[in-house]
Amino acid sequence: MKTALYIAIAVSLLLVGCESKPSLQKFFVENQEKKDFIALDVSPSILNVDKATLTGEQKSALESFKKMNIIAFKKDGKNNAEYEVEKAKLNTVLKDEKYQQLMKFGSGSEGASVSFVGTEDNIEEFIFYANKKENGFAVVRVIGDQMNPNDVMTMLSVLQKSNIDMEQLKPLQGLLK
Repeated sequence: MKTALYIAIAVSLLLVGCESKPSLQKFFVENQEKKDFIALDVSPSILNVDKATLTGEQKSALESFKKMNIIAFKKDGKNNAEYEVEKAKLNTVLKDEKYQQLMKFGSGSEGASVSFVGTEDNIEEFIFYANKKENGFAVVRVIGDQMNPNDVMTMLSVLQKSNIDMEQLKPLQGLLK
């Protein structure tokens, strides 16, 4: 009897303690299996870069990069309503003060933004969001360890030296057509 009571209390505390607030992580988890979405987890190995050719700053930036999560909604003529619902959910999540916007550009039918989570000296993740009314939208989460804005710029120079493993990005090809 006591065991059942302890289990009931533990479950109650767990349910009360769980945050029901929408988050980007929840958005990824809830939508990764849906038919209109394409979801990928990409490791740093995608870059195929010769570390011997990198500067110390480039090596440090590469080491701060842990993984990338990508989710994209592929719009077609039949899922316009679903597109609007999912885009609205995503916009609500990204308006949370946790996601600090660095820049935003575009118009009403298409646009992009860059946001981050953490502090300027210790960024946990960068979020790149792009939306095009005809194609759909995509969100890329770059998750790292003690990243800073300079690391993102440095990673762009690392990308130029990389031989990207396109096989890991193959599921996204249909979205780009």
